Amino acid sequence: MAISVTKLALPEVLLIEPNIFRDSRGFFLEAYNQKEFAQNGIDIQFVQDNFSHSIKGVLRGLHYQAFPMAQGKLVRCVGGEIFDVAVDIRQGSPSFGKWVSVILSEENQHQLYIPPGFAHGFCVLSEQADVLYKATDFYAPHLDRGIVWNDPTIAINWPVKTPLVSDKDNKLPSLENAQDLFVY
Repeated sequence: MAISVTKLALPEVLLIEPNIFRDSRGFFLEAYNQKEFAQNGIDIQFVQDNFSHSIKGVLRGLHYQAFPMAQGKLVRCVGGEIFDVAVDIRQGSPSFGKWVSVILSEENQHQLYIPPGFAHGFCVLSEQADVLYKATDFYAPHLDRGIVWNDPTIAINWPVKTPLVSDKDNKLPSLENAQDLFVY
């Protein structure tokens, strides 16, 4: 059930393409196989699964969780299509403040692994989207952090002109004023 793993422009962020078996009935794939992932350098333990359902134009992020409970995330879109983003927030990193994006969809079944040290966000391109992601640590509200989605120093080229953003996400600080960033 081999998977294909590709390092993106931020090489710690990995695009994972599962082997999909399609026929007239539909398809089958292994969404996660610990042994396969470990053989491809993703030798981590996931402790929590999260699910979000959103309508077209919703933008969530940019979120991260601070130490000592920083989270890596394995993100997939099981219904619809999203523009998924990871931002390097490791001070001292040569790619600090840089971002990468991929399209995750029900059709392509790709996944994105975003390690600790990166903020995550996505916007919904389809009429609705269902997003599942595994996390490497438990949610800790007191360590929940974020960066405003439209920070001009990051300059993400979001494909949605007027996104639907929560009040909480609209009030997040800029990267310059963000708390508890990571160290490279």
